[in-house]
Amino acid sequence: MATGNINVSVENIFPLIKKFLYSDHEIFLRELISNATDATLKLKHLTTIGEAKVEYGSPVIEVKIDKEKQQLIISDQGIGMTKEEVEKYINQVAFSGAEEFLEKYKDSAKDSGIIGHFGLGFYSAFMVANKVEIITKSYKDEPAAHWICKGTTEFTLEEADKKEHGTDIILHINEDDKEFLEENRIEELLVKYNKFMPIPIKFGTREETLDLPEDAPEDAKPETKTVDNIVNNTNPAWTKQPTDLEDKDYKDFYRELYPMQFEEPLFHIHLNVDYPFNLTGILYFPKMSQDMNIQKDKIQLYQNQVFVTDNVEGIVPEFLTMLRGVIDSPDIPLNVSRSYLQADGAVKKISSYITRKVADKLKSLFNNNREDFEKKWNDIKIVIEYGMLSEDKFFEKAKDFALYPTVDDKYFTFAELIEKIKDNQTDKDGNRVILYASNKDDQHSYIESAKEKGYEVLLLDSPIVSHLLQKLEMGEEKVSFVRVDADHVDNLIKKDEEKISKLNEEEKEKLKTDFEKVIPKEKYSVQLESMDSNAAPLIITQPEFMRRMKEMQQTGGGGMFGMGNMPEMYNLVVNTNHPLITEILNTKTEKKQERLIKQSLDLARLSQNLLKGEELTSFIKRSFEMIK
Repeated sequence: MATGNINVSVENIFPLIKKFLYSDHEIFLRELISNATDATLKLKHLTTIGEAKVEYGSPVIEVKIDKEKQQLIISDQGIGMTKEEVEKYINQVAFSGAEEFLEKYKDSAKDSGIIGHFGLGFYSAFMVANKVEIITKSYKDEPAAHWICKGTTEFTLEEADKKEHGTDIILHINEDDKEFLEENRIEELLVKYNKFMPIPIKFGTREETLDLPEDAPEDAKPETKTVDNIVNNTNPAWTKQPTDLEDKDYKDFYRELYPMQFEEPLFHIHLNVDYPFNLTGILYFPKMSQDMNIQKDKIQLYQNQVFVTDNVEGIVPEFLTMLRGVIDSPDIPLNVSRSYLQADGAVKKISSYITRKVADKLKSLFNNNREDFEKKWNDIKIVIEYGMLSEDKFFEKAKDFALYPTVDDKYFTFAELIEKIKDNQTDKDGNRVILYASNKDDQHSYIESAKEKGYEVLLLDSPIVSHLLQKLEMGEEKVSFVRVDADHVDNLIKKDEEKISKLNEEEKEKLKTDFEKVIPKEKYSVQLESMDSNAAPLIITQPEFMRRMKEMQQTGGGGMFGMGNMPEMYNLVVNTNHPLITEILNTKTEKKQERLIKQSLDLARLSQNLLKGEELTSFIKRSFEMIK
């Protein structure tokens, strides 16, 4: 029996591991199973090239719990280690040896699937164990070795009588970490981190019901048999070629990823690139809600089929973090800070590749079946609009497929829209004015007024629309967006024709004074306009610039300083050609005039859903009194 000291450059690595190596102790199982996977794949490679003279067979990795002994055991049937290799790999803190193996066999081992990058993985065992044993036998014809360490730099190493090649890691679990001796907890971790590992992982057994033979009697009960409980799918959809998969396979895989998700995904994007970096994966567009935050953290990041994280910011462009699915890349470093990831060159290339791939898929869906794309637009628009806003390259590509729906459920691309409105919606200064509504019901009367003029009205109702319109206006010459309730219809698209007012300047001045005596100044700015006599006597509008800046600040970013907190301000447009306005002007008693103005204002507010609470109660009371 040999004893010795682990060759580490730190006085004592174990407190360091327990405190700093991983914030989450549960990671130890991922690390040990990743090492076991590496050991198995190494053996597969060596048998394939004829260097290992053993049968590869159908190896599994087995995880066992021994509650009585308070042990958790991870066993593989892989390459194993000789005593000298234990000395070298374990005692020099480089357990997996994967990088050295890949270097040695770099020509033939390029596609072996070996994980590597897990340098300190083995030592994470000491986060949950006060003693760790390794019993290992190499595929070479040499005696097995037994290594024992109690979480100090001292260890013992002796021969063992293990007959089959492979490695058993025995963890003596700490009193504080007994959760890792519970079947449910271990199964949960295996499913979380190792659900798609390339080597079968056995955890206990389960009962399987056998199919009844065709000639079985009606009352026959099916037999059951005990089978290994294999927790992982070793060949998930993203590891296959797109040509080998049908639509059903993609949908089945979505259900495998999200068993609690009942809605089908709208469509998928299969990622598959091997230059200038390796990346595979499948992304799904789910049905989107208007809430951008609810959707995040549904994409799972893997490295060679090992789960790493579901926080993919920095790797996936932010607007795509609302999608679902899997990304797998050996080129993404593990266990590093977000800031490092965001500065990493390979990661930036991956991010721009994913953006391009998503844009290309959306364009082909639009070109191949526009009708279907239009039906799905409301479910995907939030992602596309967010992408147009946050990624310039995506913005350019999205011009080909981003849609602008109207209140009448017609859909235009931007180029089609400009062509459609250029004759009727160009103002006297040559600006093409695009009208839009954000709510069909709330803005119904304004929409109708615009449609009577033959104007197209878009329906743009996502929470970030103000920001997007700002960007579109900056990129296009002589194009502006105006919400239909930003002014009365004649002012939305100013033409040359002037409307004649029934009132002279003196009468207008008196009318304005009469209104300003009654109307609260802090909420309304009185504006006199000569409109058709059949248009409404009073219209409440909200200036586009002020409203948009306020909205932009409320949804984050943009907007003028402090505008998000400003009180709501409206224009009260008084139609000087309406008979009611003439009556108000000519009313002799101040009390009656005040009542008419208040009643008219409240009717205008009621049409805009602005009359609430106490004001609504007093309006109803006053209305009843007026019709007695």
